[in-house]
Amino acid sequence: MAVDGKWEITINSPMGAQKATLDLATSGGTLTGMQAAAQGSGPLENGKVDGNNLSWSAKISSPMPMTLDFTGAVDGDKLSGSVKAGSFGSFPFTGNRTA
Repeated sequence: MAVDGKWEITINSPMGAQKATLDLATSGGTLTGMQAAAQGSGPLENGKVDGNNLSWSAKISSPMPMTLDFTGAVDGDKLSGSVKAGSFGSFPFTGNRTA
């Protein structure tokens, strides 16, 4: 599947560029994997994939406990989209496949 693999993403938030790594796997329309960042690491939740479009949620613990909701699309070895950070609004993210 076009989405499977390891990715490095950068979220352009008001606190500056926040980097995270993703390890993604797909099975049918389900997206699973792990997200690791300085703000918190853990398994993806509610992961979905439809062609090159994907969405997932990830919990962070810093600067405060919160669930981030990601939506994006894969184009070759690039990934881009937006992340909704609760009441703080949505921010763009971009990324590249690393493996």
